[in-house]
Amino acid sequence: MKATYIDYSETHSFSSTVLSYVSRDPKLRPFIYDFPTIEAFGRLAAEKKIIADRRVLHDTLLQQYTEGGVNLHKEQTAQSGFNTTGENIRLLSDPSTFTITTGHQLNIFTGPLYFIYKIVTAINLSRQLKEAYPDKNFVPVYWMASEDHDFAEINHTHLHGKKVSWEQDTSGATGKIPTDTIRETVKLYRNLLGLSENSEELSSFIEDAYLGHTNLADATRSLVHALFRRYGLVIVDADSPALKKQFAAIITEDILQKNSAALTAQRSKEIEEAGFNTQIHSREINFFYMKDTIRERIVEEQGVYRVLNTDIRFTADELRGEIESHPEYFSPNVVLRPLYQEIILPNLAYIGGGAEVVYWLQLKANFDFYNVDFPLLILRNSALITDESFGSKLCRLRIPLKDIFKDTGTIQKEWILRNSGHTLSLADEKNEFQAVFEKIKLKAYKIDPTLGPSTEAVNARLQKALGNLEKKLIKAEKRNHDGALSQIENLRRKHFPGEGLQERSENFGLFYIKYGKDFIGELIKYFKPLDFKFTILEP
Repeated sequence: MKATYIDYSETHSFSSTVLSYVSRDPKLRPFIYDFPTIEAFGRLAAEKKIIADRRVLHDTLLQQYTEGGVNLHKEQTAQSGFNTTGENIRLLSDPSTFTITTGHQLNIFTGPLYFIYKIVTAINLSRQLKEAYPDKNFVPVYWMASEDHDFAEINHTHLHGKKVSWEQDTSGATGKIPTDTIRETVKLYRNLLGLSENSEELSSFIEDAYLGHTNLADATRSLVHALFRRYGLVIVDADSPALKKQFAAIITEDILQKNSAALTAQRSKEIEEAGFNTQIHSREINFFYMKDTIRERIVEEQGVYRVLNTDIRFTADELRGEIESHPEYFSPNVVLRPLYQEIILPNLAYIGGGAEVVYWLQLKANFDFYNVDFPLLILRNSALITDESFGSKLCRLRIPLKDIFKDTGTIQKEWILRNSGHTLSLADEKNEFQAVFEKIKLKAYKIDPTLGPSTEAVNARLQKALGNLEKKLIKAEKRNHDGALSQIENLRRKHFPGEGLQERSENFGLFYIKYGKDFIGELIKYFKPLDFKFTILEP
């Protein structure tokens, strides 16, 4: 493959707040530790207060991998320049080791491409930091959002533009969902892969994961490990009593004192006053009660803590006792999950999509209040993967690369205006009419000042009529260039499904069956985590 890089702004697909962040807008400086640079990582590593219990983290990870059916002892080698997963887990016990973390829901078959891109960004950033600071270790981590309960967001993916869904009734945390009903969905996904050596390999990973494990968390770990084990990725399931125990004091304080609600609301107001958008809204209590198939919000009513849609009630003292005995029953929402992450990991960076970066900006006040260091925020790498004819078609059509990111109608209109043998714009004529109407308006005013609005109304109707005529001229000219416009439409449909970025809908399987293991290797070769550019990959 070969790579071309363009600014995120040229994709017309990222929010103004995200674009401000990657351009290091100084107005965002109060809401972060620092903008991400190699030097900033060095400062944070030197200053960071490690709260995580490294031994508990190490032992919990080994237990999770073992109980999840992943045999780390079978891994003898890794890709050149990388540790194995087992080696990286052992390194977590070393005081000079830090993590670089990304997280995502447990989408079946990994869901959209950006699931893969997040992890590759974490792997590449870890390697880049190791080169800059060879006396330290940096471990890429995928945080499984196993406590999330929105099954509708993760129960499907798109392969070759076709939707593959796993339909069943569920409740509670998605990591605990049994996989005993997913067989037909696996079969459908495998059929879409076709028949080849690469599709057989991927099918084997898929079947081992979803048919060889009893719940979605273990299945996801199995698949992601199979894809990334050569690069030392460590997968964390934070739904763990041992890990939650480290968070128990904050669970108790925040539910009883509602600190995060006020802090997040105030910080969100400050962000909006600085001219930026916010992403999330804090609740009074930012925890769910999670037990068996239950994951429901906790609310407080006149001193009683109630679990919605259940008969479960606690007094303040009973709540303290429940948290002390079973911290794993308490699941943070989006406001406090990041804080939990930074307490149990020796972490330096969080890698997320645009929406994630924006909501993390709202959270630093919580970290400061609880005396937890805020990580550096990294916008994950984004990419468009093209086919062999992509570049040649753009060249024949004389369409600049960055223009293909505009919507189909805009590209077609601009192409017609550039390539038509006729003048289709009526801008000059509109200006001429405007000059005439200014004279008419002045004449009418001298006769009767009250005729001004009537004159303006006539002008507005004529300008509208000219605009409609201009559209008809362009439409008529489009019919004369139907072949070129169809090529533009086909290019967009193939590479921008649903008029959106490819990475937000298409599954990685489309490219794995073409490139095999080399697909992830090519992403690792070309993704540059700290350059903050959009990557276009061509064969």
